[in-house]
Amino acid sequence: MSLPLNVQNACKKLLDEQPIIKVTSVGGGDINQAYRLETSEEQYFLKLNDHPHAADMLAKEAMALNLLQGFIETPSVIGHDIESEWSFLLMKYVPQGKRTSKFWLHFGRSLAHLHKQQNDAFGLEYNNYLGYLPQMNTSEVNWAAFYIKNRLQPQVQLAIDKGLLWEKAGSNFEALYTKITEVCPSERPSLIHGDLWGGNFLTSTNETTVLIDPAIAYAHREMDLAMSRLFGGFSHLFYEAYQESYPTEAGLEKRLDIYQLYYLLAHVNLFGRSYTGSVKQIVQRYI
Repeated sequence: MSLPLNVQNACKKLLDEQPIIKVTSVGGGDINQAYRLETSEEQYFLKLNDHPHAADMLAKEAMALNLLQGFIETPSVIGHDIESEWSFLLMKYVPQGKRTSKFWLHFGRSLAHLHKQQNDAFGLEYNNYLGYLPQMNTSEVNWAAFYIKNRLQPQVQLAIDKGLLWEKAGSNFEALYTKITEVCPSERPSLIHGDLWGGNFLTSTNETTVLIDPAIAYAHREMDLAMSRLFGGFSHLFYEAYQESYPTEAGLEKRLDIYQLYYLLAHVNLFGRSYTGSVKQIVQRYI
C-alpha cells in the first residue's frame, strides 16, 4: 500500500518541515510495513503498523534502540507517533555495506562489549515485545526463575491455549523447569539484544554492525548466542571474535537448545505448529 498522507505529513513535522521528495516501499518484514523516505539531504526509514499494540510496540522499540546506542550501533531514532489508526517509528536510514571479515570480527567484539553492560537483576524497568508477542521483564535475581516466569511459562500457556502443543506439554515443561539451574552457568545479567537472528542486523558502509528490531532485557548473554545459531547466517569469525573478547563457559554447544526453546515457542505462537516438533524434541531431551 502507499504511505497514508497524514502519516507522511506527520513525518515531515518530525523532520522540521523538510519536504519529502520520494517514498519507497521496503519489503522483508513480518510485523510492520516499511518505507524509505528521502529528502534533499537525507534518507529515513519508517515503520508503520495498525496492530492494537502498535503504539506501545514502537515506543518500546525506540526506547531500546536509544539504550543500545550507548554500547553498539543502532539506527538513530527521529521520533514516533500515532496518526488515526496508524502508529509509526521514524529513524535514519542505514545504507548497506558488504559483510567482510572485518565486519564479522567487529560484530563479535561489539556484541561482547554490549554483553559486558551488566545489572544486579535479570529483567528491565518495563515490559516489551518479541515481534508482536508481549515479553515480560519482571525483575528476578535468579536466572532460572526469570527465564521460567518471564519467558517460557507465558509462551507455553499461550501455545497450550491455542492448541498448538502436544497433550502432556504442560507437565513436560514443569519437569524441564527443574533442570534449568543445572544446565545454565551462573552469570551476572547482561544487556542483550534479545532477538539476534540474521535479519536483525545491518552492515554499514564502513563495515560495522548496526542492530535493529531489539527485544532487550538484562538476561543471560548466551540467549543472544543461541538465537544467532537457531537459523544460521553468522560467520565463524563472529563467534571467534566474541569468544576472544568475552569467553563463555565450556559446553555452550550442549546447552544452546535450552535458550532456543523460548524463540521456538514464540515461533509456534506466531507461525503455527510447524515449529512444535522442534520444541518437543528439546523438552524430551531434558526430561
